[in-house]
Amino acid sequence: MSHIRRAGALVLGLLLVPAAAFADPVSAVDFNGRTVTLDAPARRIVALAPHSVENLFSAGAGAALVGRVSSSDYPPQARNIPLVGSFNAYSLEAIAGLQPDLIVIWGSGNGAATLGKLEVLGIPIFVSEPRQLEDIPRDIRALGLLAGTGETSEAEALRIEGELTALRERYGQRPPLTVLYEIWNDPLQTINGDHLISQVISLCGGRNIFADVATLAPRVSVESVLVLAPEAIIASGSSATRPRWLDEWRRYPALPAVRDNGLFFADPDLLERPTARVLQGAKSLCEQLDTLRR
Repeated sequence: MSHIRRAGALVLGLLLVPAAAFADPVSAVDFNGRTVTLDAPARRIVALAPHSVENLFSAGAGAALVGRVSSSDYPPQARNIPLVGSFNAYSLEAIAGLQPDLIVIWGSGNGAATLGKLEVLGIPIFVSEPRQLEDIPRDIRALGLLAGTGETSEAEALRIEGELTALRERYGQRPPLTVLYEIWNDPLQTINGDHLISQVISLCGGRNIFADVATLAPRVSVESVLVLAPEAIIASGSSATRPRWLDEWRRYPALPAVRDNGLFFADPDLLERPTARVLQGAKSLCEQLDTLRR
């Protein structure tokens, strides 16, 4: 009987040991080139950028999210996750109070000092900074590794890569079109060639007329647009509805984009966030631009 009791006590003891104690360490290289290693897959994650929240869900790790910043509104269930502030005004106390085992930060968006500020908490930090289309599946893969959902994240990463390749093969070699991408109208603001959106334009066989400007999101003049005479003008604005100010270009009927019905709208959430949804935005943009080639 004593042997039975000892065996029973051993089984009970094993049941009381946290599951993480039996898990293998996981690691991934972040966008700062740092190898982030966890003793076990992350089960409590705080993400300080909307794109990181979305990519965690794409990686199959949405259930592990315990904290987010405002504007992290996709997928819809993300809105139920507790807030720790905004991407540029987060609360260290709120983050620490959630007892995360992983924090995902946005390298440039959260500010250069963010990594140093959060390191004092002693919690592993993954720096996310997807700037190229290929960085999106890379980000999702890495997050899946850290959350122990590698099978799901790998499948999603392969899907994204496959669809990007298909779009590139379908539209990349078509007759090029000159394009202005208008983030806002007053002041008139666009993007340069380093921006993710410019890469989507190239994917669709377009050429960003302000690709060579040094600033990532420069302000430009109407006069410069008229001189460069784009064949298409794509407006994004701040919501999923077409901004009225896009039609202000109609006062210039000789502008190719006006003359040939090349005034288009792009949902900013589908192109300005480096997530899997960029595929939806790219498909829509490619289809719209292609109407000018018919």
